[in-house]
Amino acid sequence: MNPTPARIARAESSTAEPSTGALGHVTFLGAGPGDPGLLTLRAVEALAQADVLVADPAAYEVVRDHIGPGTDTPLQGTAEGEPSTLAGDDVADLVMRSASAGKRVVRAVVGDPGMDTDTAEDMLALADAGITFEVVPGVARAVGVTAYAGVPLRDAEGGDVRFVDTRTAGERCWNEIGGSDATVVLSCALETIGATAARLVTAGRKPDTPLTVTVAGTTTRQRTWTETLGTVERTLKSAKVLPSAGAERPVIAVVGERGATARRDRLAWFESKPLFGWNVLVPRTKEQAASLSDQLRSYGAVPSEVPTIAVEPPRTPQQMDRAVKGLVTGRYEWIAFTSVNAVRAIREKFEEYGLDARAFAGIKVAAVGEQTAKALVEFGVRPDLVPSGEQSAAGLLEDWPPYDPVFDPIDRVFLPRADIATETLVAGLVEMGWEVDDVTAYRTVRASPPPAETREAIKGGGFDAVLFTSSSTVRNLVGIAGKPHNVTVIACIGPATARAAQEHGLRVDVLAPEPSVHQLAEALAEFGAARRDAALRAGEVLKRPSEKRPQRRRARTT
Repeated sequence: MNPTPARIARAESSTAEPSTGALGHVTFLGAGPGDPGLLTLRAVEALAQADVLVADPAAYEVVRDHIGPGTDTPLQGTAEGEPSTLAGDDVADLVMRSASAGKRVVRAVVGDPGMDTDTAEDMLALADAGITFEVVPGVARAVGVTAYAGVPLRDAEGGDVRFVDTRTAGERCWNEIGGSDATVVLSCALETIGATAARLVTAGRKPDTPLTVTVAGTTTRQRTWTETLGTVERTLKSAKVLPSAGAERPVIAVVGERGATARRDRLAWFESKPLFGWNVLVPRTKEQAASLSDQLRSYGAVPSEVPTIAVEPPRTPQQMDRAVKGLVTGRYEWIAFTSVNAVRAIREKFEEYGLDARAFAGIKVAAVGEQTAKALVEFGVRPDLVPSGEQSAAGLLEDWPPYDPVFDPIDRVFLPRADIATETLVAGLVEMGWEVDDVTAYRTVRASPPPAETREAIKGGGFDAVLFTSSSTVRNLVGIAGKPHNVTVIACIGPATARAAQEHGLRVDVLAPEPSVHQLAEALAEFGAARRDAALRAGEVLKRPSEKRPQRRRARTT
C-alpha cells in the first residue's frame, strides 16, 4: 500500500522545517487483545523508555502501568480527563511531529500492529522522512481471543484457517469462505453478527454450522456463546445481548466444525475459573491489598481495593526512638514483627537515623507470618523464626524458645506493634521468662469513606464477595461504607473475624482453614468452584451472586 499524498506532504514538510537536533525514533507497539498480562517483555521495555506515548484509549488501559514517570501522553491529557478522539491522520501527524522533534515515541494499538491495524502507511511516511522505527508485535485479537475462549484453530488433522475482517471483506472473499470447509475467524461488530451469519449461509455454509461468538475477549468481562449460523442471532436476543447500546463493540467469531460445543465445553479454561468475573471487595490498607488482589485475579476475579484502615505514626515518638537506639546498642536479644506495617515503621525510623538492615546484626528476628517475612526480606533481613503452624501471635508463641540464661546473654525482646494490638504475645513471652519492650510503632485509624458509587455498590449488592481479614476491617467497613448486601458472599480469615461479622448482622459463607490471606482467597475460590459445579449439575445458568439480587420495581405510571 502506498502512502497517501497528504501523508507524503506532511513527511516532506517535516523534513523541510529547521532541525533542532537528531531525529527521534518510533516504536509501533501491539498491546494485545485486552489482558495486560499478554504484553511482551520488549513492549514493557519500550514503554519504560518512551518520551511520548500515543495510544488508542483501549490500548492505553492495557499499557498504563508500564509508562515511565516522565512520559508525555498527549491523547490522554484533555482538560476533562477524557481520551482524545483525534482522527487517524491527526494521530499520525502527532507521531510524526513528536519524532521529528527528537523524541522516542511509542505508538500503541490494540492487538498486533500488522494484523489488527493499518500502520503500513505511517511506517512509509516515517521512512520517507528519514525517521527510524521498529515494530513490537503483539498478540493479535483473532489469536488471543480464540485461545481465551477455548477454541483452538488447528488440531492434529490440520485444516485451513482464514482470518476475515467483515468491514473490508469483498464479494470474492465471502464466496470463497462460503464454499469451503475452512475454519473462519471473523472480526466484526456485535450488531452485525446476525447479518454476517446470514451472509455465510447465503454464500454456501449450512445453517447448522457451529459458531462461537466472544465479546470482551481476554478480560474478566469475556463472554462466549456457542451456537450455529442459523440460531446465533436469536440466542443473543434471548440473552438480551442484542439489541444493546454497546452493539458496535468488536467481537471475534469462529465458524467451522472444529468449534463444536462439546469441544469448547472441555477447553474453556478462562471462563471456567472459579471466581470468573466476580467483583470482590478487598477492605485492607492499599499496600496490604496488593498481593491478595493478585491472587484473586489468578482465579478470574476483579478485585476492588477499598482502604478501611489508615496507618499513622504514634502520637509520642520518643518510645520508638529509644527502642531503635537500643537495637544498635545491644539492648535486645530478639525483635518480633507482627505485621507488615511494623516492618514499615521500623524501616522508616531506620532511614530517619541513616541506618539500614545491618543494624540487625547479632539480633534474632521473628515474623508472625509469610507476608511479614516477605516484607523483612525486601528490607534485607532474613527472619530467624516464622511460625511453622498458625500464622498468628499464638502460632508464634508455639515456636518461640523459652528464655535460657545459659544460651541467651540478653533477656529482652523488642515488640513494635499497633496501638490496638492484643496482649497475647506479650503475656506469652513474659510467661516464658522474657522481658518485653512493648512499643507502639504505629497507630491504626479508620480510613476516609470510599466514593459514593462504591458505597452504593456495597449496600446495593454490586459486589459478589467481600474478604474480611480482621475484626477491625469488619467494623471499619461497616462504619465508613455500610453493611454489605445479603446476596454478597462474606469470607472471613478466622473465627474472631467471623464473630465480628455476625455481630454486625452478616452471614458468614466462607471461613479460611488457616488465618492467612492466601488461605482466605483459596477458600473463596473453592467456594466459587463448588457453586459453579452445583449449577452445572443442576442444568442451571451460572450466575454471579450479584446477579441474583432482586430487581428494583419500576414505578407504575398512570
